[in-house]
Formats: sequence, structure tokens, C-alpha cells
Amino acid sequence: MPEIVTAALVREGQVLLVHRSPNKPAYPNVWGLAGGHIDAGETELAALAREVHEELGVQIATGSAIHLCRLDIGRAEESVRLSAWIVSEWEGTPTNAAPDEHDEIRWFQPEKLPPLAHEPVRTALMEAMRGTRA
Repeated sequence: MPEIVTAALVREGQVLLVHRSPNKPAYPNVWGLAGGHIDAGETELAALAREVHEELGVQIATGSAIHLCRLDIGRAEESVRLSAWIVSEWEGTPTNAAPDEHDEIRWFQPEKLPPLAHEPVRTALMEAMRGTRA
């Protein structure tokens, strides 16, 4: 089963989302988290660091990554395993470094999160962010 990692970059009570390009074959024209496929022999955190760098142009501090949730998505041979992480420390300023994949990036407050490609990730993210602001 292919595996995917995604990162929720969080700062000052907000989360960074990417808007998937309308011409993407999978989940077009929806908001989601930056990330992508884990390459053979790669750990989740190594893939997370690589994907976030490729898509947002920042270097994450993998020690700050907190596992958020894991989901099996799809059916039979089309299913993938998605692992979402919250990241609170990175170097650089996030930019849309992959304009062929995303047409926008934006910071959101938890209570104003739009629907995401995978709603269980949105639910887990909102719960986690509520817990960190208490």
C-alpha cells in the first residue's frame, strides 16, 4: 500500500494549508496539508522533511513533529495510507514552492478551517490545536 505523509505547519495558533490545483488528478481544487509519497527506504519523518522542503521551501525541525493521525484512504488496490503530522518549528518562510501542485497557500485559525481533502485530518487537527491553546 502506498504511503503518504502530510504536515500541518502551526504558528501563533494558525495552521498553514495548501490549495490543490484544479488540474490535479487526485483531490483537485480542495484545501489540504503539504506532503506527498514516502519513497522506498525513507522514514516518515525523512519524507515529511523532504516533501515540506519541496512544496513550501522550508526546513522543518523533525524533532518538533508530533504525530496527528493515520488513515487508510480509498478502496482495494487504490488505497493509500496517510500519516499527518503537526510541525511547530522550521527554518525559512513558507512559500508556494510547487505551483504546479498548489495554486495557493494560506494561514487559517482552527475555527475558520475550510473543508479539507480528508475530513478526519481536519477533525484531528482542530482537536489538537484546541488542546495547545488551552
